[in-house]
Amino acid sequence: MRNYSLETQCVQGTYKPASGQPRVLPIVQSTTYQYYDSDDMADLFDLKSAEHMYSRISNPTVTEFENKMALLEGGVGAVAASSGQAATTLAILNICNAGDHIIAASTIYGGTFNLLGVTLKKFGIEVTFVDPEATLKEIAAAGRGSTKAVFGETIGNPGLNILDFEKFGKVAKILDVPFIVDNTLATPVLCKPFEHGVDIIIHSATKYTDGHATSVGGIVIDGGSFNWDNGKFPELVEPDPSYHGISYSKDFGPAAYITKARVQLLRDFGMTLSPFSAFLFHLGLETLHLRMERHCENAFNLAKFLESHPGVQWVNYPFLESHKTYDTARKYLKGGSGILTFGIKGGAQAGKELVKHLDLTALVVHLGDLRTSILHPASTTHRQLTEEQQIKAGVSPDLIRVSVGIENIEDIMADFDHAITQVTKNI
Repeated sequence: MRNYSLETQCVQGTYKPASGQPRVLPIVQSTTYQYYDSDDMADLFDLKSAEHMYSRISNPTVTEFENKMALLEGGVGAVAASSGQAATTLAILNICNAGDHIIAASTIYGGTFNLLGVTLKKFGIEVTFVDPEATLKEIAAAGRGSTKAVFGETIGNPGLNILDFEKFGKVAKILDVPFIVDNTLATPVLCKPFEHGVDIIIHSATKYTDGHATSVGGIVIDGGSFNWDNGKFPELVEPDPSYHGISYSKDFGPAAYITKARVQLLRDFGMTLSPFSAFLFHLGLETLHLRMERHCENAFNLAKFLESHPGVQWVNYPFLESHKTYDTARKYLKGGSGILTFGIKGGAQAGKELVKHLDLTALVVHLGDLRTSILHPASTTHRQLTEEQQIKAGVSPDLIRVSVGIENIEDIMADFDHAITQVTKNI
């Protein structure tokens, strides 16, 4: 696609039907694909053909979703997966083995924190969690000879700290390892991590990509920028015996990483995205730019309203001047996204009571939906962590997370005003 604006790319994407074919991306609900010549199929297994052999590895509908996400982020290729967690796992296991090490910001999503700090540790992959506000020297000092990646989130969930791409990118360059970033909360509408030194991008497509809370999925996008032939990643350079000795870096160039992720890990682990979910994600992307504009506008206005409410103790939103990483947010983001956090008078117990008095706002374990929702992370998404780990992740006991939807802002504010007033009127 020509160099159109992001808005046009969201709508038009990379899907171009042939004459007489469906204008809207069709759902190819098939596990397999027919060929008429064994040599043609042999080319598939030798990776000489880009056609489809089996939907565990690739599917026409899923491919179009992958292509559009790669286009929006500016990558050389993408691999979709069955969930955001699956995408994160795929991204890491594609370059890490037992004995390897990762540096990660401590303020990442609780599920990812648990994946890195507990589950992958069982497979011999170690992680050092670092304070994202630490100095470059302090973060780099966490590196080891076995370090294989630096990991962070554009917008921490739910602490909402904004990642200092420049600082973490320098750490990755010092250690000569890829810089992996989860861009879920920002989306490519608000931030393009590849423009800030990132090598690999992850998304939980379940969130803003879908936008309607219908499907679970994830995606890994390769920037094609990292030099894998640096002595640290032999599996991307040396011959792969499962494909007759091909070398990913030599045979696929900038797309080495994402090719290996598909034909080796997706093939073996089978964390496959369904064609129907891919169809819904592709459809969601068509309005992503419009929804993100409204999410940002509503969240900013609700944050200002809460900041002035007598029953509110504190408010955390990246585009409020009171936010601790406000300058970083303005540097890297085009908007503050649709998530804010706050605490009310009465602390954690009052926060838990708040949900009982909300009408429009729903209590759900989700974010990024076009409907406004609320959650108490300390007792839900981050409850597996110790209190000390929760604090390091930016989760205080009284923290309430709001995923601000695209409804009328006056209705949203009235809902919160009523609930907060009811809970704090006697405090």
